[in-house]
Amino acid sequence: MYHHLFGPVPSRRLGVSLGIDLTPDTSCTFNCVYCECGKTERLTRERREYVPTADVIAELRACLSAAPFLDSITFSGSGEPTLHSGIGEIIAFLKDEYPQYRVTVLTNSSLLDTEDVRAELLRADLVIPSLDAISDPVFRKVNRPLPGITSASIINGVRAFCAEFTGAVWIEIFIVPGINDTAEELELFKTTLQTLRFDRVQLNTLDRPGAVSWIVPVPAARLEEIARSLGGGVELVATRRDSRALPTSDVLVRDLVLSTIQVRPCTAADLATVTGLPASDIETCVQDLLARGLAESKMEERGLFYFARTGMRTAR
Repeated sequence: MYHHLFGPVPSRRLGVSLGIDLTPDTSCTFNCVYCECGKTERLTRERREYVPTADVIAELRACLSAAPFLDSITFSGSGEPTLHSGIGEIIAFLKDEYPQYRVTVLTNSSLLDTEDVRAELLRADLVIPSLDAISDPVFRKVNRPLPGITSASIINGVRAFCAEFTGAVWIEIFIVPGINDTAEELELFKTTLQTLRFDRVQLNTLDRPGAVSWIVPVPAARLEEIARSLGGGVELVATRRDSRALPTSDVLVRDLVLSTIQVRPCTAADLATVTGLPASDIETCVQDLLARGLAESKMEERGLFYFARTGMRTAR
């Protein structure tokens, strides 16, 4: 089992995604109310080598040497990946040695106002920066940032990155009902988006348990209404059902399932998508993990979710 890679996992946007977690101790610049990782353990803006860059590259080389089927290699995980000072080196390694794979970076945009960070991301194929609010009071309610980070710094950073980056940019807006979906905030979104270069805007909503209990998913009809109000180029994040059969020995499946639910809570259907196995086999596996005390379950609106007792991390 790898220490810094997870999956492949079923991503609603990216298909079969191999995740890279560069901040396993939940280090982030935000403490977002909707975060599937739970409360941020280390609220920081310090860039450093949170895990050894050489170890991450060694794991990637070992994994990719088998030429796995992947739609994306994705920097995601427990915290903000651009906090890691070696992210540029790892991206360069992937593009130099495994150019056939699409490299994706999910970022909360908080460090895009830094020239060095923007430069390190330029060789990625796809960057998905978050932009959850335009007005500062709403920004603070949704993202609960480290003091000193403002909505203006986020917007300016995204604007600068969009102007410099030659790859694809998908701007993600996570809708929190009653906070960033008011008529006033949506009008600010529309005006601001008109000043940015991007390929698409994606509206997201709660799919797994968040950091606070009061957030609920936005109904599809409401998301469609919001998308229309923002203008063209806006789409809803939809569940992908791509699958690819993976090794099926009991040990390999158990390790895969456990590593997956350590990263993100999953239903049995989600796990079946990852492994290509029947739901009945997945049920046997998760029951074994529950009996061993390695996993827990929790009923949510979309079904029964399984997550590792050691914590939850995410690759959206």
